[in-house]
Amino acid sequence: MARAIRFDEYGDVDVLRVEDVPRPAPGPGQVLVEVRAAGINPGEAAIRQGFMHERFPATFPSGQGSDFAGVVAELGDGVEEIQVGDEVIGFVETRSSHAEFVVAEAENLTPRPDGVPWEVAGALFVAGTTAYAAVRAVCPREGETIVVSGAAGGVGSLVVQLAKLSGATVIGLAGEANHEWLREFGVVPVSYGDGVEDRIKAAAPEGVHAFVDTFGSGYVELALHLGIFPGRINTVIDFAAAQKYNVKTEGNAAASSADVLRELSLLVNKGLLELPVARVYPLDEVREAYRELEKRHTRGKIVLRP
Repeated sequence: MARAIRFDEYGDVDVLRVEDVPRPAPGPGQVLVEVRAAGINPGEAAIRQGFMHERFPATFPSGQGSDFAGVVAELGDGVEEIQVGDEVIGFVETRSSHAEFVVAEAENLTPRPDGVPWEVAGALFVAGTTAYAAVRAVCPREGETIVVSGAAGGVGSLVVQLAKLSGATVIGLAGEANHEWLREFGVVPVSYGDGVEDRIKAAAPEGVHAFVDTFGSGYVELALHLGIFPGRINTVIDFAAAQKYNVKTEGNAAASSADVLRELSLLVNKGLLELPVARVYPLDEVREAYRELEKRHTRGKIVLRP
């Protein structure tokens, strides 16, 4: 037997429970991984609450989780390039990584570099690939200016760093408490809230060329008010605004591959990308972890450790 997170109906964090389930077994082309760390994400909360039912319906009883890092415990038939005992970073599309053991497709795994801590490795996939795709979608260039909303959040904290690697000037919208952290990465911090449009214009008197929205709540409209071409606006959360104004919505699905995950992990290993981890919770405290996540004021990622 092994422990895993389950829920039987849509609802708030109280529907989550830790349950003993049969230890899963890998099929052909699959690998069983003993999970050392697994990130949690806003999308999982939205699915659990039923907000994504039309797009991503749950089948009950449901597990949850896509991100993970761990140690290979068992190989399915036909898996040759991975060995038992290998330390890996990976992802699943079966909502099952918030558990002691997870079965993953071998093609969705990449080696964990020595310089990437477990809690960082386990939280890298969803936030990392979302940020990667969002930055690629708006194509920031040297000499341009890009604005990022939610700039200190799990995705936004990576967006600002990847955008900086392009050579662009990056303006990060965040609360005052995160301004110094943003400055450490060469990001120009701007406070959100009333008057934010004027503050952005003051920080970028020559104009803004691209916008990545990781928060929602009207930032697509703000980007348009700043005169940014819709094709260089990307939101990973406000799909209604994206449809209305014909802006981009590239995120996790657009960069969901072991190759991208490997590229991100190597950037972390080289010190060129930092994934801040706000807090690590044991699996038994999954409800507390999501309560903190759903306040939407966390710098970086929240991680579960089975």
